[in-house]
Amino acid sequence: MLTRRSALALFATAPAAAALATRARAATPEIYAEGGIAIDGTDPVAYFTESKPVAGDPAITHDWMGATWQFSTEENRATFAADPEAYAPQFGGYCAWAVAEGYTASTVPEAWTIHDGKLYLNFSRGVRRRWERDIPGNIARGEGNWPAVLAN
Repeated sequence: MLTRRSALALFATAPAAAALATRARAATPEIYAEGGIAIDGTDPVAYFTESKPVAGDPAITHDWMGATWQFSTEENRATFAADPEAYAPQFGGYCAWAVAEGYTASTVPEAWTIHDGKLYLNFSRGVRRRWERDIPGNIARGEGNWPAVLAN
């Protein structure tokens, strides 16, 4: 039975419970990394230097933004470490089209685009085709949604 005292206690604790729920939702990592490994172990620098996804070597890594990044060469690791923001995928490696739509989704290394010198990843090649219909518009919408989508 709900007494006046228990009702008051319930209402008094509601804001704290709501704050905890908000923190739990905000726990989405800023970098998409399955098992702590960014881009499924793909070398982010290789997208720029080889124009394709290249598997990284688990022995050649760099930790940045709470994720482990793998590289195919020591040179690529050094390049990334010197300026990670230049090579890391935009929107934390989450699907760029999903971020433009207001949510986050996983990505695959094979669905990628470099636009204006920045790397964008997508959920699939099919989603990448949607993304490519209006890259500048999708980027603008994604930038408007980022990083708030991490709390959704």
